[in-house]
Order: sequence, then structure tokens, then C-alpha cells
Amino acid sequence: MNDPILTTQTPAPEEAALARRTLGVPALVFLIIAASAPLTVLAGGATTSFAVTGELGVPVGYLILGIILVFFSVGYGRMSSLIQNAGAFYAYVTAGLGTRSGIGTSFLALVTYNSMQIGLYGVFGFAASSIVGDLFGITAPWWACALVGWLVVGLLGVNRVDLNAKVLAVIVALEFVIVVAVSLLSFSVAPEGVTVEAFMPEHWITGSFGAMLAFGIAAFMGFESGAIYSEEAKDPARSVARATYIAVGIIALFYAFSAWAFSVGVGPSLMVAESQQWGPDLMFVFLGQHVPAIVTNLAAVLFLTSILAAMIAFHNAAARYFFSMGRARVLPSILGATSTRSGAPVAGSLAQSVLGLVFIVVFAASGAGSDLGPLYPVLTMFPWLTNAAGFGMVLLLCVTSVAIMRHLSRDPDRHPVFLRLVAPLIAATGFAVIAVLIMVNFDVMIEAEGFSALVVIIPGIIVGSGLAGLAWGQFLRSNRPEVYAAVEQATIG
Repeated sequence: MNDPILTTQTPAPEEAALARRTLGVPALVFLIIAASAPLTVLAGGATTSFAVTGELGVPVGYLILGIILVFFSVGYGRMSSLIQNAGAFYAYVTAGLGTRSGIGTSFLALVTYNSMQIGLYGVFGFAASSIVGDLFGITAPWWACALVGWLVVGLLGVNRVDLNAKVLAVIVALEFVIVVAVSLLSFSVAPEGVTVEAFMPEHWITGSFGAMLAFGIAAFMGFESGAIYSEEAKDPARSVARATYIAVGIIALFYAFSAWAFSVGVGPSLMVAESQQWGPDLMFVFLGQHVPAIVTNLAAVLFLTSILAAMIAFHNAAARYFFSMGRARVLPSILGATSTRSGAPVAGSLAQSVLGLVFIVVFAASGAGSDLGPLYPVLTMFPWLTNAAGFGMVLLLCVTSVAIMRHLSRDPDRHPVFLRLVAPLIAATGFAVIAVLIMVNFDVMIEAEGFSALVVIIPGIIVGSGLAGLAWGQFLRSNRPEVYAAVEQATIG
């Protein structure tokens, strides 16, 4: 007898459906931007990029990456109007490059989204532990704080997606308020005057340009997630594309503007040195010098909720990949179970939560007694998994660009040459270059001193997941042809 809340029998796509017509353009934009975590990027991503690259031109890197993503979004938006599937990347690659490639992409996407979501538990636990200690004088281990975040994410993950969108809308709005306030404060302080020094060529056309792009791309991860919610959008043929264009534009311009403004506030000549000294704490040190302590504490709390918002967004994305792959029976069909009450991909959500719990426990055990002390999760769990995810995302974007080009070019009369060929080709080339740059700079990205086996192992796991997917696709083709034949129908109809 079936559970009254779950639909677990999923041999055909129509028998397992997500909540329909619940998300409009504004909700999609909030879901997308929440994954990109504006406050986390300014406080953590931008300062880290300034520190590691040793260059002032970080804002230019965000603009260049934004341009590449706009070219990608042109074809991606068109594909979202043609194909509505919760496994966006793998559905598009299946349409463009074939079923086996699509299955390979699904494995790569699943590992990528789970890596990003789980890696964030490390920095969330550390930040929460620090805030609890500073505000209440309570010593709480990072893993206990991470488990609290895990519980909140897990509970929201099995509820209606529009509830998630409402929670994220509030958090994202508050993030924007804080970042705008920091930017305005920076212009009012401006110890060296309001200058465009950060945009001068000598600060970004350097040997560190590759590292700048490699670090910057992680800030955009999540921009593509609108298509994952296409089955739940009110008008999927139009709203997903519109939300993606809006989100990419906002993210690129806002990141570039806020990073530039912050450099003005700290002082262009001091920005790199101060970032290297303070790291992600620089924004709070800056605020502490110019505003009352209560404002700094509020910003710290919102920094924490910013990370939480990103975890919720990536949890939802990973859950929908589990759902899509389970529905297509590429993975066990139980993963295609949805809640009849909320329409949430409840089995996929629970699977993601179990993975998160396992990693929190493993890193908590391995970090016990470590010489790194409280910094253990932010020097291991966070950079290892999130940089792996960044690399995986670039590979996904590159492969998907090629697939978009192939699929749209089959109907040249319907799709203009710029949309079907020029834009995706530029995007694919850009992402291929960034993938190489990440490989070359991976030791810097995980802050390895000298040679580290992780420089090979972590990217190897990401590439290996895609290869494992290709092998599984070949296995299905040879041994379960009925499943293999149904994948195309289950993904693209």
C-alpha cells in the first residue's frame, strides 16, 4: 500500500510530477540569486579573490564572466522554452548530443550540485559557531551548528517550493540591503577618493587573470538553476528565460559594482594587502571601524543567513536532479517520489540530506584534534568541495553549450544563426578556457602549499563522475534497453 504522502511508483514520467504552476518570474529570480549568495560573495568570494590573485581588477573579472554567461543564456533560454525538465542540463545534453552523453551529464551535475551544497556546511558551521560565541559567549562546535543548518534545509526541502522561494526572497532582500549599505558607506569613506583604479588594464591584464576568472566563476554558480524549476514555473516557455537573463544581469553588475565600491572604501592601494590579512573578515572589520557594533553584528548574522539561503537553493537543485534521474529510472525509481501534499521531490530531498549528514559526520570525526582547530572546516570541507563544484559547473556549461548548438542547428529556419551558433560557440569556448585555467590554478584555489595530491584527486573525481555516467549509460543501453530507450522520452518528451 502506498504512503498517502508519497508517490513512489514512477515507471512513467506522468506518474511522478512536481508541483505545477507555482513559480513566477520574481520567485525564480530569487531562487537563482539566492544560490549565488550576494553577501557571501562580497564578504567571502571577492576578498578571497583580491587576496589570492594579488590584483585589484577583481570587478573586471565579474564583468567578463557575466558577458560569457549572457552568451550562454541566449541559447539556454531558448532551450528552456522548448524543453521543460527538472534535470535541465542532462535533458538539454540528451537532446543535443544523445542519450549516453545525457546520462553522463546527469551524473556530473548530481555530483556538482551536491558538492557545492555539502561544502557550504563547512563555512556555515564555522560562521555560526563564531557568531554564537561572539554574541552569547557560548562555545559550540562547528559540526553542531552545521547540523542545525542541515535540519532547517532538510525541512524546507520537503515542503512546497514556493515556501522556499518566499523564505529566500526575504533573505536575499536583506542581503541586498546590507551590500548596498556597505557600498554607500565605502563611497562616503573613500580614503583615496572615489576612483576607477580597479578597472585599469594594469590591474587585470596580468598573469593572475586566469586565477581571477577561476575564482570568479564560483560566484555565479546557481545562475542556471531557473531551468531546473521549469516544471514548476507558471509560464515555463517564457518565465525561465526571462528570470535567467534578469538574474545574470543583476549578478554580474551587482558583484562588479559592490567589489569595486568595497575597494574604494578600503582604499585601492590597500585592498589587496588588507584582504590578505583579514580574508572574509575584512568586511566586518571595515564595518566595525565606521558603524556601531550592533550593525556589524547584524551584518554577521545576515552573512550566515546568506550561506543558509545558498544551501537551500543548492539543496533544491540537487533534489530535483535526483528526482529527474529517478523518474527516468537512470537511478532507482524511488528517487522519483514526490509528495502528494506539497509536490516536492521528497525522496530526492531526503537523499541529499542523507549525503549532507554523512559528510558532516565524516569531517567532524576527521577534524577532531586537528592542528587547524576551529578553522578545520573552512580550510578543508569548504574549499575542497566547493572548488570541485565550481570546476564541475564549468564543465557542465561547456558541454551544454555544445549540446545547445547541436540541437538548435537541426532546425535552422526556426532559430537565428546568432542564437543557434554564434552565442553558444562563444560560450563553449569561454568555458573551455576557464576549465583549463581552473586546472592550472587549482593548487592556489585550495591553498595547497607545494604539490598536493588533492590537485589531481578532486578534479579527477569530478571528471570521473561524468565518465562513470557515460559507462552507466552504456550499461543501460546493453543490459536495460527499455530504460535506455525511455530516457529520451522522460527527459525531452
